[in-house]
Amino acid sequence: MSSPSTTGITLKTRRPVVAEVVELISSMRFAIALLTLIAIAAMIGTVMKQNEPMPNYVNQFGPFWFDVFDKLSLYSVYSAWWFLTIMGFLVVSTSLCIVRNTPKMLRDMRSWREHVREQSLHNFHHKHQWQTPLARQALAQQTMDRLHDAGYRSKAVEKDGATLVTAKKGAANKFGYIFAHSAIVIICIGGLLDSDMPIRLQEWFLGKKPFAGNGVIAEIPKQHRLGLGNPTFRGNTMIPEGSASDAAIIPRADGVLIQDLPFTIQLKKFHIEFYTTGMPKLFASDVVIRDHDTGQTFPATIEVNKPLIYKGLAVYQSSFEDGGSKLQLTGYPMAGGSQQTFKINGEVGASTAMGDAYTVEWSGFRPFNVENLASNDTRAVTKGQSFNEQFAKDLDKHLGSAAKNANNKDLKNVGPSVQYKLRDKTGQAREYQNYMQPVTVDGATVFLAGMRVNPGDPFSYLRIPADDAHSVTEWMRLRAAIHNPALRTAAAQRYAQHAMPTGTDALRAQLQQSAERSMAIFAGDDKQAGFVAISRFLEKVPQAEQEKAADIFMKILNGALWDLWQVARAQDGVAPAPADEAHGRFLQLATNALSDSFFYGAPVYLQLDDFTEVKASVFQVTRSPGKAVVYFGCLLLVLGVFAMFYIRERRVWVWIKEAGGGTDAVMAMSTQRKTLDFEHEFTSLKEKLPQSA
Repeated sequence: MSSPSTTGITLKTRRPVVAEVVELISSMRFAIALLTLIAIAAMIGTVMKQNEPMPNYVNQFGPFWFDVFDKLSLYSVYSAWWFLTIMGFLVVSTSLCIVRNTPKMLRDMRSWREHVREQSLHNFHHKHQWQTPLARQALAQQTMDRLHDAGYRSKAVEKDGATLVTAKKGAANKFGYIFAHSAIVIICIGGLLDSDMPIRLQEWFLGKKPFAGNGVIAEIPKQHRLGLGNPTFRGNTMIPEGSASDAAIIPRADGVLIQDLPFTIQLKKFHIEFYTTGMPKLFASDVVIRDHDTGQTFPATIEVNKPLIYKGLAVYQSSFEDGGSKLQLTGYPMAGGSQQTFKINGEVGASTAMGDAYTVEWSGFRPFNVENLASNDTRAVTKGQSFNEQFAKDLDKHLGSAAKNANNKDLKNVGPSVQYKLRDKTGQAREYQNYMQPVTVDGATVFLAGMRVNPGDPFSYLRIPADDAHSVTEWMRLRAAIHNPALRTAAAQRYAQHAMPTGTDALRAQLQQSAERSMAIFAGDDKQAGFVAISRFLEKVPQAEQEKAADIFMKILNGALWDLWQVARAQDGVAPAPADEAHGRFLQLATNALSDSFFYGAPVYLQLDDFTEVKASVFQVTRSPGKAVVYFGCLLLVLGVFAMFYIRERRVWVWIKEAGGGTDAVMAMSTQRKTLDFEHEFTSLKEKLPQSA
């Protein structure tokens, strides 16, 4: 029986190197090796996020490994030169395998294999012999009829004074090999058609260059734009509500290319529904399409997995972003003794100058945030960790079903939040995330102000306690007072008077000095402040007395801070705060927040006051001529795998010759794979063929 050869095409040439190369490329072992390499590359492309911004990879892998992976083109595996080279060799190798084996297989499918001898049939493992009084021709006809009833095609051949009945069934099994290997070639060709190779060819030979600057898309020069005749591309376009776009952005390693579209997409309305977890449940875009050639317009709705197909282009609903929401905020100083607030406006995606020293880059806005507040981990900035581990790592939102926590009673909407970067003159920046509304944590109402240095780090949260008016005003007043030496002196004097109303002036003066000293240590300097400064100060005390000294120090500090708060309120014309449990709790939280604020790293705290949300839809626009080719290849692959696994080729030979007054018959049967079904079929034929008519 014929089977595919693992060896390649053998050339008769005087150049053995050429013959060996051709044999290797056309061999099945070479094709299998290439498939293995492609599988490994696909694993890398699956594990490592592809086509992300380069700074993300630098933050993730570090400068050294970033350069290594960049040289290997692992950030865009499926368009890397080495991946496309492997694909090309796979197409050539598999095509040569098909060319080499298909003619032999087709001949074998048509062949009846009638050149067997009686003796060779006796050497088969599956054979049977019987005698019958029927004449030779009659037995041959009866055998052919019964084989036909069993689903076999048969043929009778006269040879050596005997009759050979040869039959076959399942010869289409050979199509399994042909279809499966052809499918590999077709799918690879389809993949190459949809790759960025046509774009690379335009970069190499037509002078197209990625655009690395900033500017209006319509004003970008022609050498950075791809024409309407571009055969294949995959780009994105972000359109805010009420705006339109007639171009897509194609990201490249060193910039972007602009792909012109034959129509304009105008976003009329963006719709979004959420699970109770805060994850998107459904989002869709109502758009109006205007054809550039005819000027005609028509409405359409683009949903996830329901693209718009027009003029050979597919427009998919990819994601959504902020389209430039308008923000109104109040700035509170976070350094020095000033309480002077100021108003500042921002727009997401833009930047706002804040004096001469800083620029605010508005990077994000969320109208609501559904968070899990069941486990109130109150670790703050001093630990370098986030509130409730970034709210239980954003509720594990990126893992599993978005609806898995749909009935979780601990999920709360904590209101809008704004995210921005504060960049100084040197270009250094920290990223901040502030919530508009206070959040209840451990029974206390606090404002959350997040900070992180690196984009890949979670936010660490400063917890500013809300006052009686649910604002940050009282905490900001206390923060300014702790940095005002005159107010600290007045507060220390007041504290000493209250603590020792009947004591001597010398003792009150000593207590006043201790209170003033404790607040000065807590206020700190450029190097340390808060509880860190207190711990450094207590390290100078003998170890045996540190615990007692710490207890006395904190009692004096707490009492002095209370009087400092009252002095600051009196200076601003505000009545004293009642000395009750609620305000004592506020002062405790305020003291913790003052200590943590040293690590906040910003000269100002921006509190969101009002906003006007503007939504934007992100569409993926593709032209994929290879899609139909890939689908056809997948169909062939399914048919080929089905044929190889579920169609079994069987061959039957029956040698009939006259012997004495009757006829002798020898049957032999073979197949590619000996299975239990084959054994049953052989047993059935062994019982059926010898039966008398």
